[in-house]
Amino acid sequence: MIPSPSQPPPAALFPDLNLDLSLVPFPKIEPKTEPADHLCPTEIGPAGPIELFFPPPSPIPGASTFLDSSSVEDKTALFSEYLRLASLFASAASSADQNPISIVPAPPNLPLDTDPSSSAISASRKKRKARSAEMVRASSLNVSDLVHYRDIVRRTRITYDSLRAFLLREEEKVDGFDANWGKKIRPDLKASTLMADRDLWLNRDRRIIGSIPGVRVGDVFLLRAELCVLGLHGLPQAGIDYVPASRSATGEPIATSIIVSGGYEDDEDSGLMLVYTGQGGRGPNMFRHCTDQKLEGGNLALERSMNYGIEIRVIRGIKCRQSPAGKIYFYDGLYKIVNSWMDVGKSGFGICKYKLLRIEGQEEMGSEILRLAEELKVNPLGVRPTGYLSFDISMGKENFPVSLFNNIDDDQAPLLFQYLAHPVFPAEAFQGKVNADAGNGCECISNCSAGCYCAKKNGGHFAYDANGFLVRGKPVIYECGPSCRCPPSCPNRVSQKGVKHQLEVFRSNETGSWGVRSLDLILAGAFICEFSGIIQTGQQTEILSTKGHCLVHPGQFPGRWVEWGDISDVIPEYVSPNFPFLPRLNFSIDVSKSRNVACYLSHSCRPNVFAQFVLYDHNNLLYPHAMIFAMENIPPLRELSIDYGVGEPVEKLTM
Repeated sequence: MIPSPSQPPPAALFPDLNLDLSLVPFPKIEPKTEPADHLCPTEIGPAGPIELFFPPPSPIPGASTFLDSSSVEDKTALFSEYLRLASLFASAASSADQNPISIVPAPPNLPLDTDPSSSAISASRKKRKARSAEMVRASSLNVSDLVHYRDIVRRTRITYDSLRAFLLREEEKVDGFDANWGKKIRPDLKASTLMADRDLWLNRDRRIIGSIPGVRVGDVFLLRAELCVLGLHGLPQAGIDYVPASRSATGEPIATSIIVSGGYEDDEDSGLMLVYTGQGGRGPNMFRHCTDQKLEGGNLALERSMNYGIEIRVIRGIKCRQSPAGKIYFYDGLYKIVNSWMDVGKSGFGICKYKLLRIEGQEEMGSEILRLAEELKVNPLGVRPTGYLSFDISMGKENFPVSLFNNIDDDQAPLLFQYLAHPVFPAEAFQGKVNADAGNGCECISNCSAGCYCAKKNGGHFAYDANGFLVRGKPVIYECGPSCRCPPSCPNRVSQKGVKHQLEVFRSNETGSWGVRSLDLILAGAFICEFSGIIQTGQQTEILSTKGHCLVHPGQFPGRWVEWGDISDVIPEYVSPNFPFLPRLNFSIDVSKSRNVACYLSHSCRPNVFAQFVLYDHNNLLYPHAMIFAMENIPPLRELSIDYGVGEPVEKLTM
């Protein structure tokens, strides 16, 4: 554990320093004591007062003269590499035949082209404000402030994922070819650039040491650009993020985070202990060193952070076929550097090495949970010898087995219900004028295109991308159905194909009730499962409610679909789709005797999944399917939660 204020740090590691480096359950912005405190005027933040502290303006022996960060230009160009990449999308070309989706300068005072249905996106370029060098540390926050910061991070991630998905779809329309540069422009970098231009990057106004409020240990990210957007790691390529000496109040560089992704042959990683190789010494695209590393830049910053006892955020990059970049990134928490030395690497050149130990008392590492989940798929009893009640409560009715696990108590309630993979609709759902369109379908021989019959029913825009991820939520989505001529591979056939992840119903130790989690990584916008049971009409619902039946009311689900695809933070003129029209829903899903895995989703006002209404086997708007989609990237074994809305008897669903 890190020494508390009453327990000074070991003199061997932190000479002449008395720093409060205690970890507490919740984060709060408080003084950054490096190496001593000087109080500045209190600044009011979004969740209450935020006290900003600066190190004293006195020189440190062996260090350069103190420089005021407000008047010194960041000569090390901390974001130079990012801006270089961003400039690829900011060509000054203005010819009429340029690629319609490239980001190009717009004349001053002209509004951003904000029609989401258009492939034209242009943004005015502006000189971004330099990243702040003011350093603060996170410690305890009250619950409301913790929720506030988590909401900010959640909203930012939804904006980034929605914008990236939109840009990816636009890229698919024109093969992603940029006429100015003769190559594809990555949607992840383009999305981060647009958000930077709108000042939507988080934690740019202060440099947080330690935990980032709103980011949980175990959170997973697909792309390094998103780490920059959140301020978790500020550099898009370099593995060491640090405050350069020219901007540090001490006149010395200070490291804040590292990315460990197997890029150096001399790294050693056992999880709780990490031997990290410094930066530099390699040629382009080389795994091995070709020259000596130097104790400068990020390498010196790590050494200085060790001397000051500053904790380091560790992000691990792991190979993953699901990611467009071939890797996923887990935030694995805070580590302390306990030793640093120069060594001779395997290639025979000098390298900087650092030994880091993980600080105790944190949540389990995301990378370790991923490893555990992979083992559970192969040998569940070898990992968890007790607790399994069933390896597949669906009895083969789902594409993947749905296990049932309880090592908390003797409750076996889910075994008492008939598993129903698909809901049973009343006969009237397939009859009447409302369903007059039932016999019609698209005439597409291959995959559906933008002008086909089903596209028109969806308002002219399909909801899914080529990989089956939801790009933009709608009041209701029309998927291709039995009357359509397009093949099963059509991108407009997604939720009807059933679950694509290995799900588990489990007894939660935290809530004491049943919950759902996945053994797989679930990506934002991915389909998860459907709410299934016996569909009851409005009149039947009134009768069954008085008899104490367990009913799910889809009409009470909040319209969370509006959030998915919402890019109004970047494009202010963005308007949520209100077509196709969906009338007020008055039916219910009776799960008293027959149900599926969705019925065990826990309730949350800040959920990570949401309900999207879909029609495919019939077109009766009064009885849509309630399909569940991921609202964010969900790590393996993290509980899935949904917002049931006001008045929903959630407790009955867990019985």
